[in-house]
Amino acid sequence: MLAGGTASLADDELLAALLGTDVLAAQGLLEQTGGVAHLAAADPAVLGRHGARRAVVVRAALELGRRAAASPVALGDPIRDARTVHAHFLGRLPQLEREVFHALLLDGRNRLRAEVRVSEGTLTTALVHPREVFAPAIRLGAAALVLAHNHPSGDPTPSSEDVALTERLRQAGELIGIRVLDHVVIGQAGYVSLAEQEGW
Repeated sequence: MLAGGTASLADDELLAALLGTDVLAAQGLLEQTGGVAHLAAADPAVLGRHGARRAVVVRAALELGRRAAASPVALGDPIRDARTVHAHFLGRLPQLEREVFHALLLDGRNRLRAEVRVSEGTLTTALVHPREVFAPAIRLGAAALVLAHNHPSGDPTPSSEDVALTERLRQAGELIGIRVLDHVVIGQAGYVSLAEQEGW
């Protein structure tokens, strides 16, 4: 690692360095959990078999990695595109086990005025009503908003329900005078912009 940098190490070598164990033990843990991509969602009991302290170290390292990769948008900063939205939520949404629906409220120059957690649902759906989205937007004088929610499955591909809900919210926004600029679906595998997908 000192000679070639962290990028030169394989997954099992990185995990061994993190846990202070040998590569074979790290390989065993990766096999049990399904690989690095599944460590965050691994059963705590599985991680605990390798020692409670090691389980804590793995979880802490993964959380630090998520936070380091995220780029939260500060109040007053512009939301430029779906990539900005994904980076804003990267440290919080992909790892959740339930769908959570957020709205980013923007001013006339697409600068962030507030973030609202609209609803929390189940493993596969988050129930959202237009009034829950637009009531805070009206109260705070937002000119536009961007919607975002996660897919706990890890696959960010929008469902037919996601598309239908987005269209319903866009229509409501047009009536109220608050534009829905995008709906970004976020998963472990990345993100999908409905504005880009549907060609708004």
